[in-house]
Amino acid sequence: MAHFAELDDNNIVLRVVSVHDSEEENGSEFCHNLFGGNWIQTSYNGRIRKRFASPSYTYDPVNDVFIAPQPYGSWILDENFEWQPPTPMPVEGGWWWNEEKQIWDPATIGIQQV
Repeated sequence: MAHFAELDDNNIVLRVVSVHDSEEENGSEFCHNLFGGNWIQTSYNGRIRKRFASPSYTYDPVNDVFIAPQPYGSWILDENFEWQPPTPMPVEGGWWWNEEKQIWDPATIGIQQV
């Protein structure tokens, strides 16, 4: 199966559909004729446009990649189109990003013990 992402006017992914392999070569046109809209191919293995598109991802036509939504306002997009935190996550243990404090907190904080 081949996969195609529908883009809105701002290059935001609205949905992803599968089409039969026989339609892959003209998949964008096939999807447009069936559903309307603007379609571009994506792939599970990341060989096409860096990563598999999902709703709310952005398509960057200049670099021909799909970009995941920014997870936190403080994170920046690196040269590989991956979101990076202001400070690297510690190697050992489980952590979650605390955007308010701009730090990595241990994953156990906020977990209620039963």
